[in-house]
Amino acid sequence: MTLLDIPRPSPRPRRAAPAASRGPALPEPRGPISGALVAHLRQPGRGPLPGPGDRPLGEDAHLALHCCYELSYRGFAGVDDEQEWDPVVLDLRGRLEAAVLADLRTAVPLPASSAPDAVVEWLRDTALPGDGPSLSGYMAEEGTLEQLRELCIHRSAYQLKEADPHTWALPRLHGEAKAAMVEIQADEYGGGRRAEMHAELFAETMDELDLDPSYGAYLDRIPGVTLATNNVISLFGLHRRWRGALVGHLALFEMTSVGPMARYAAAIDRLVGTARAARFYAVHVEADEHHQVVALDQMVAGLLAEEPELGPDVAFGAGALMLVERRFTEHVTASWAAGRSSLLAPAAAAWRRVG
Repeated sequence: MTLLDIPRPSPRPRRAAPAASRGPALPEPRGPISGALVAHLRQPGRGPLPGPGDRPLGEDAHLALHCCYELSYRGFAGVDDEQEWDPVVLDLRGRLEAAVLADLRTAVPLPASSAPDAVVEWLRDTALPGDGPSLSGYMAEEGTLEQLRELCIHRSAYQLKEADPHTWALPRLHGEAKAAMVEIQADEYGGGRRAEMHAELFAETMDELDLDPSYGAYLDRIPGVTLATNNVISLFGLHRRWRGALVGHLALFEMTSVGPMARYAAAIDRLVGTARAARFYAVHVEADEHHQVVALDQMVAGLLAEEPELGPDVAFGAGALMLVERRFTEHVTASWAAGRSSLLAPAAAAWRRVG
């Protein structure tokens, strides 16, 4: 037998090219943590990446955690989809999440009792209008068009993927709680009609305000205090252990929506005057009137009837919403009182359309 007679092995199949996301561009880093993460996402290394240590969480850490989470949503342009499960990224995400939870545990307001009935009543009382500063009230009465645009840029980080972070809870619930959440989330997704999805309606509002409605277009303009309001939801949503906190967050989210949405609709009417711009807010006024009842009396009550031990977590999730939203409001109102933009860059630059 000669060499020519020996069967040649079949050629090995070529490794498929990495599945690169078509999502938004990676942001500009804001410090060593986000800088190392962005570099790793562009060119994966062995790690570990620098973490927050004992420093207070700031722009750098909040942006880094946002980027870790975005790998589970739309990803980033040119970044391999496999990076979502990269051990180096997950290690950093875990350390950032531990820092966020440590902060929340020291500052989140909680009820005196975590018994199921007490938590339900605490949520009911907590949802009542308070005496703190109201961004929606200010916007309805005296806010400017420029300030309305700023707020839309802030909120775009969540509203352009509205409902997605809370939807992570669905496979982790069952019974009455799951059915109630499905009802709420189905409305958020427009009942299966793209034009009625709340994220699509918010994109229309941005377009009416001459803002870029592209997903992630303003990430470099959005400060950490805003990203923190979104990171908390993703943290709760991506961990089954925090399903109770996610339910509490969503419940209070729905229970405190109607009044602010009506006031923002009034601001839109005063400053813009088009039905297309106001539709996002008008739809929420109608939907959340019903959602707030379903959220408390069916979703929360149903969850705690099945798993009463989750009472402390439900309260923790609602308290986390109160805390991060208060910090956001304080940042915006302090910025405006000082005569400066609440965004990371001059508002005029942030409002220009991208491309």
